[in-house]
Amino acid sequence: MIKTSPDGEQLCPIVESIKAIGSMWRLIVVRYLMEGEKGFNELLRSSPGLHAKTLSRTLKQLEAQGIVERLVVSTRPFSVRYRLTPKGEALRPVFEALREWGRAWLLPAEQRASAVLSGVKRQKLDICEA
Repeated sequence: MIKTSPDGEQLCPIVESIKAIGSMWRLIVVRYLMEGEKGFNELLRSSPGLHAKTLSRTLKQLEAQGIVERLVVSTRPFSVRYRLTPKGEALRPVFEALREWGRAWLLPAEQRASAVLSGVKRQKLDICEA
């Protein structure tokens, strides 16, 4: 069944998916949460260049989309953790495909060969092994 917008236009599933998760920081946060549940500061430290305000906004957007779940661990001291929902986990094959595409088209040839043939991962590749 083809979905339509309120004004009757057909919706493209690819375009709608990109709208839901398409910002750089949303993709990066989801990628790190694929490693498992994390606290706010863990996510902040994992993502150089990401500011606390941007991370907070990104997590709220992902939560509103039903991709990330916020868990209150304790109230004294206040502590929360974030994890992917089943909807977020369903993105895993998409991220695996992005990793393979990046290896094939974006990494220098020597890094591609190193990553594929020897299994030895260089520092820049480590973040791509979720």
